[in-house]
Amino acid sequence: MFAASGVLAARDRDLDLLGVIVVAAITAIGGGTLRDILLNRHPIFWVTDPWYLVVIVASAILTVAYVRVGSPPSATFLVADALGLALFALSGAQLAEAAQCPPLIVVLMGTMTGVTGGVLRDIVTAKVPLILCREIYATAAIVGIAAYLALHALGMPKAPAVGTGMIVVVALRLLAIRLGLNLPIIRKG
Repeated sequence: MFAASGVLAARDRDLDLLGVIVVAAITAIGGGTLRDILLNRHPIFWVTDPWYLVVIVASAILTVAYVRVGSPPSATFLVADALGLALFALSGAQLAEAAQCPPLIVVLMGTMTGVTGGVLRDIVTAKVPLILCREIYATAAIVGIAAYLALHALGMPKAPAVGTGMIVVVALRLLAIRLGLNLPIIRKG
């Protein structure tokens, strides 16, 4: 999902195929790479399993082909990004939880896993990172991870709790986009 969102973000930046693949890769593995470094998980996940890179390259090429054949609906990027955010945030939270991190760090690591690739994508494609634009983005990840942790602590089995957390992230993110919900801006008096 994040590889596809990287391609969609890069499509109007006059990048060649290699440039688009690099943006796709940064988007897809940036957050997990930072998480692994901070959790001292070595070697980094994509170094031990190069299939991540194969899937990223294949996803990028397929997305480029799709974009060349027809113009995707304008919401395609936002939906792909919301799905990627949910998947990566909850998977990052589970890895931090498996490392026996306290709940606050689980939320932080999961959120970081979900948002860092997008921040890097936006910086590389010369855009203000989505997370800094009043968007309900990282907030959606935080709420979804918190829902997962709360439901799991209340006795819900892990898989349904993770699924519910992912649904919360996607629903909150897409609802915020649809209704134009934003976080407040703090201004001087």
